Amino acid sequence: MSDSSTQGIKTVLHPVSDLAKAKAVYAALLGVEPVADGPYYVGFEAAGQHIGLVPAGGPQAMASPVAYWHVPDIEAKLAEVTAAGATVKEPVRDVGGGRLVATVTDVDGNVLGLLQDR
Repeated sequence: MSDSSTQGIKTVLHPVSDLAKAKAVYAALLGVEPVADGPYYVGFEAAGQHIGLVPAGGPQAMASPVAYWHVPDIEAKLAEVTAAGATVKEPVRDVGGGRLVATVTDVDGNVLGLLQDR
């Protein structure tokens, strides 16, 4: 194992079928208004976590929520988990603001997200 430990799960993205209805539910659940509110993404910051709503699962076609593990070096962690048996689902990509994300599947097909803020 390398010294690329995670910083924990701090981001969870949820695919939603109706963004307006989902936004109301999550605002009530979290007790805060969104910090990002657009037609393609709504994001909330609550209790040190980022909760995102992605209409129709977005371009990555999410079928279920994806938890993102925050890591200091996404390339190193991606190499480490794939060497251990994970399969790359989405390679590292920049989603703006210096944020890099990638997803892998574990040996049972569960989707795991990796996220690095630069």
